Amino acid sequence: QVQLVESGGGLVQAGGSLRLSCAASGRIFSNYAMGWFRQAPGKERYFVAVHSWSGGSTGYADSVKGRFTISRDNATNTMYLQMNSLKPEDTAVYYCAASSLIQTANSPRLRRPGEYVYWGQGTQVTVSS
Repeated sequence: QVQLVESGGGLVQAGGSLRLSCAASGRIFSNYAMGWFRQAPGKERYFVAVHSWSGGSTGYADSVKGRFTISRDNATNTMYLQMNSLKPEDTAVYYCAASSLIQTANSPRLRRPGEYVYWGQGTQVTVSS
């Protein structure tokens, strides 16, 4: 069992930055690929970014590439999402999740919510125009 708790969301103006954190507890954090997903009202949950289980590779949705950076610290069991140049369309609830898949970050499977077994409760990000 892995427990995940997100923090760092809030209200920011377009062009601003936020840093989300995901604190993990329970099973060995480094054994899991870690991902960020987001869900806007009335929409499905979409992939944002992923960090492979080994920490060796990262992957991003095209919509955030070049603006968002995912990182993880296995020593503190924490994952981060640095979000820069935020846009109103980035407004959503952001979720961190853990997957037991041992694949590189460019694997299509790691972009599917169904491949993740543990989820946090989400943190709201609102970007005003």
